[in-house]
Amino acid sequence: MKPMFLPDVERNDAPSPYTAMIRTMRENGAEYPQIWHMFAFRTEITAHLARFTQEIMHGEAPLSPGLRELIAAYTSYQNDCPF
Repeated sequence: MKPMFLPDVERNDAPSPYTAMIRTMRENGAEYPQIWHMFAFRTEITAHLARFTQEIMHGEAPLSPGLRELIAAYTSYQNDCPF
């Protein structure tokens, strides 16, 4: 994975569920969403963003969760951003 532009955020090792997930993914040589670094860096600030994202992507809506995921993946692809 390419390094982030925020090295202090990426190197943060404060205990959090996201820090544990990042460590596990790195140990297994797997890629992971780099936004996890932001969630791990300031969990008290980003908790609302995580809840919001889950609700938008998986809550009740006219579009199925799968279609919403597909739209998000396509948008990320168009922006040359890993999804």
